[in-house]
Amino acid sequence: MKIGNIELGYLPLFLAPMEDVTYHSFRYMCKKYGADVMYTEFVSSEALIRNVQKTRDKMILFDFDPPAGIQLFGHDIGSMVSAAGKVEEARPDFIDINFGCPMKKIVRKGAGAALLKDLPKMQEMAKQVVKAVNLPVTAKIRLGWDQKNQPIVEAAERLQDAGIAALAIHGRTRDQLYTGHADWSLIGEVKKNPRMIIPVIGNGDITGAEKAKQLVEQTGVDGLMIGRPAIGRPWIFREIKNYLTKGELPPPVTVDEVVEKAREQLQITCQWKEHEKKAILMMRRHFAKYFPGLPNFREIKTDLLRAETYEEVNRILNRIAEIYTDQPVDYNKAGLH
Repeated sequence: MKIGNIELGYLPLFLAPMEDVTYHSFRYMCKKYGADVMYTEFVSSEALIRNVQKTRDKMILFDFDPPAGIQLFGHDIGSMVSAAGKVEEARPDFIDINFGCPMKKIVRKGAGAALLKDLPKMQEMAKQVVKAVNLPVTAKIRLGWDQKNQPIVEAAERLQDAGIAALAIHGRTRDQLYTGHADWSLIGEVKKNPRMIIPVIGNGDITGAEKAKQLVEQTGVDGLMIGRPAIGRPWIFREIKNYLTKGELPPPVTVDEVVEKAREQLQITCQWKEHEKKAILMMRRHFAKYFPGLPNFREIKTDLLRAETYEEVNRILNRIAEIYTDQPVDYNKAGLH
């Protein structure tokens, strides 16, 4: 698979862009454990053209990141074009346009998945951004607005005509948010459409290696994008890659191994932020997902999510390892789609 002139090999695995999740330390962990392509957190075009420092900081890329994209969202075509130039200055390998975010704070401004209700505007926005930069431009999209409005095949053709170099499709509508199940049959329709020549990347419900293989065989997609199932389980990329290439499922990870990896991510976050309490606050979303399915875990989990110092977190992690030593972690109980 290629994005522009960027060679990504056979069936690359993408880490989906996620707000307050795909920052430095999490990207590092996912890259270390097998992700091929990184994305930063998505950035607002309006904030960029106003030079909001917090937004500019999200675009900082590190030596381990490439190949990496920066995802941009907005409702105004002029602002998106101006912002794309600022994204290009950050020197990602490609720029991605967010046409899929379902969150109310994004869609009520006419951005993200709201553009699924106005395909001509979506197409024109993509066309103008492509013209404005020298980098490849990709897009991420959903099936449609709701069950009665799923224009994904038409939308994909329009985006390809606009010059989009690759398309990632989340197999849900905006109305579904992250509930129910992803409909991969429609992703397959896009991939098998004889008009489509750009790579199609499948996203949604890739909760493990066997599911990944099933979805590839069902649709023939060129790549897979993993989002929330990687939170608390960054090694899911290695598990999927090993199964797709060798047909072998790895043994379940034990609590001791998960404790070690949680501690590794915490250390990297603390080193990066140089502010212990802020680093621990950032890690709470990840800690909440690291130990699914453990019996009698609620009280310990509460303690872990309330801890405010590195020493306190480390002490709780040691306690988890002592109580649940050698016990396998069941990610089927993580409740992620």
